[in-house]
Amino acid sequence: MSKLGRKLFWRMAAMLAVVFIVSALINTYFLPKYLLYEKKTALAELADIVAYSGPTELKRREQELERQYGATIVSAELQTNLDELNDRLLRLLNADGVSLSRFWLAEEGLDQLLQNKPVYRLYSQTKLNTSFLVTFLRADDRIVVIGSPVAHSSQSLHAVNSFNAWIAAGGMLCALGLAWLIARGIVRPLEKLSRSAESIARLDFQKTDVRTGDEIELLADSINGMSDKLKEAHGALEERNIRLQGFISDISHEFKTPIALIKAYASGIRDGLDDGTYLDVIDRKADEMSGLVDRLLLLAKLQHEPYRIMAFSFRELLDEALEPYRAAAEQVGIRFNVEAQPTSHPTVMGDRDKIAVVLDNFISNTLKYSAGPDVRIGLIDEGEHLHFTIRNALGSWNNQDPDLLWQPYYVLESSRNRALSGTGLGLSIVKTILEKHGAPHGVQVEDGEIRFDFSLPYDRG
Repeated sequence: MSKLGRKLFWRMAAMLAVVFIVSALINTYFLPKYLLYEKKTALAELADIVAYSGPTELKRREQELERQYGATIVSAELQTNLDELNDRLLRLLNADGVSLSRFWLAEEGLDQLLQNKPVYRLYSQTKLNTSFLVTFLRADDRIVVIGSPVAHSSQSLHAVNSFNAWIAAGGMLCALGLAWLIARGIVRPLEKLSRSAESIARLDFQKTDVRTGDEIELLADSINGMSDKLKEAHGALEERNIRLQGFISDISHEFKTPIALIKAYASGIRDGLDDGTYLDVIDRKADEMSGLVDRLLLLAKLQHEPYRIMAFSFRELLDEALEPYRAAAEQVGIRFNVEAQPTSHPTVMGDRDKIAVVLDNFISNTLKYSAGPDVRIGLIDEGEHLHFTIRNALGSWNNQDPDLLWQPYYVLESSRNRALSGTGLGLSIVKTILEKHGAPHGVQVEDGEIRFDFSLPYDRG
């Protein structure tokens, strides 16, 4: 038997033992007293009825009262000769079917009757294994005897307790079988859940089919849900690690190339080969490494520093963000087309400097990846919010999930050519800023175009 089965058995056995012991104690020490109390109460009630009934009415109702209360009622003339009185009462009881070996009204009892006080006596009939409970009453010049037999319960109670002991022993056997069945029904699904948990610990995300219709099934559903979420999180973590490894490789290359050039040009200067441009090359490469480090630090900084939310003109900020890129856009044949809906709210709420970083990243991405001459920028009035969109033609798309673009270390192309691809940090910076603002944002790829968008609330002050 399993540990749970043994635990259930011993608990059931202890419960049965306690019930049996308490029952035996009650039967032995309290039941006889209770039975005698019940008899005394019934006789007291009958005595009250007899005391308030006249001789004629008592004679008429005598048999009815005897049947109702299970008692014997006899009466005789009250006399002071105790021997004759006791003998007369004993013959009357014998005539009524009550044979007593011990029955005697003493002098003290007779005195109480003469004073109109009731007398109560219990006569033990040892051979008959009973007692006879009697109430003596005086009714005018007569003595009324009301009696009821009280069985000695010791032998009966012993038989009852013995029978209960056998019942308890049988109950123990039933408890053993019941505990085994209950434990079996509980342990089996728990063993399945245990194996499932061990599999999850080994990163083998399995599901357990448990149908018990109780809390164990709810637990199994919870573990299955946890397994699904852990599997999803583990897959996302592995994918993130792969991208991180690629990012580290790219960053290593980005640093390695300028470092190698700086070292080579420094050696050329030392060997006297400088034609006047070596220091410029070293300075430019150092600036590239510094810019890369700055973006890495910016991503970490944006996740923790406080944002200053204030009202500003979004259209004015957009024009400022576009201005530095117009010359570069003309050189590659790209036009920025801004379509702005009229709005009665010229300002929006946000951190102006951080939103400037967002616009700068979106605009610079269009110059890197646009496959067409037009970059369309839209400003849409949505009542409570200003909705910004920027879209451009896309040269190729391998049906990846567009939301991957928001994740760190993810670049649209695998090429390390800085003219074509970034480090995968720009859109991560954008996402961090927009999430800090609580601004809805998204990316969609459809009909050969890629579109980024976000919304900011209007200033209602």
